[in-house]
Amino acid sequence: MDYQVGKIGRVIVARGFEGDDVYQEIESIAAKESVSSAAVIIIGGLRSARVVVGPKSPTGPIEPNFTEFDDAREIAGVGTIFRDCDDDSPKLHLHAAIGRGDQVIAGCPRGGAKVFCVLEVVIMEIDGLDASRALDPETAFKLLTLAS
Repeated sequence: MDYQVGKIGRVIVARGFEGDDVYQEIESIAAKESVSSAAVIIIGGLRSARVVVGPKSPTGPIEPNFTEFDDAREIAGVGTIFRDCDDDSPKLHLHAAIGRGDQVIAGCPRGGAKVFCVLEVVIMEIDGLDASRALDPETAFKLLTLAS
């Protein structure tokens, strides 16, 4: 396991509004504030999203299995922001538990994740890291990479 040690820098608190695109808004704040490494916590509601709920098959090649919803659900999630090594932009990676009534899904909400009513976001900047998301040839994903 690779690792580096950083320190908590600024803490940014944001509120998302009905219809906001979760990834677009969080990445926009990170870009505006020049946040290149951070931990993210979100709580609130999602109107709709396309969620990766694991791979279609546990043996390669890795292909995401998606489920979708468009019926307003609760969400509690955690994620990270690291800069993309190709264009230096901050990229959010988020996993969450998303539920309505007795129906709960856990996974990576992507594909147009839209806020329902309100979303509270806490971004905790991590200073002192040399980290980015770089293309991993084996998985074809942009994965966290720590400089040596």
